[in-house]
Amino acid sequence: MGVAGAPSLALINGQLLGTWGGNNAVLMALDTTAHVHIGCTAGDTKQAIVTDDQGRFDVPGMYNITLHPVARGPRPSGAVRRLDRRGGVMTLSVTLTDTAVTLGPVTLVLGQEPRMGPCPICRKPAPRRVR
Repeated sequence: MGVAGAPSLALINGQLLGTWGGNNAVLMALDTTAHVHIGCTAGDTKQAIVTDDQGRFDVPGMYNITLHPVARGPRPSGAVRRLDRRGGVMTLSVTLTDTAVTLGPVTLVLGQEPRMGPCPICRKPAPRRVR
């Protein structure tokens, strides 16, 4: 689902685009939606991410903080917030408005492959050996 991009393509008409990766976190921003993982959690927006003139955003979405070992379903009141962006680096937090839980802040770099931790839903499967 990710779209990798060069730092010069991070914003088009104020719209945030591309894959922003970090330690145990990723934001994949497309032209009509975005997907976020912080640790073993995940969420989606139902709209593009458009920044203000300071490079900040506050976007409603669905977020699931209970993906493993049993996924209980997303909460409809999460908000994805970018705190600060300088060039190809951003600081991101996700706030669940129904529980006051905040995930992050995490530092993400445009075009960087995320380094996801031990959560089995986030890891790329190991290559299978052919016998």
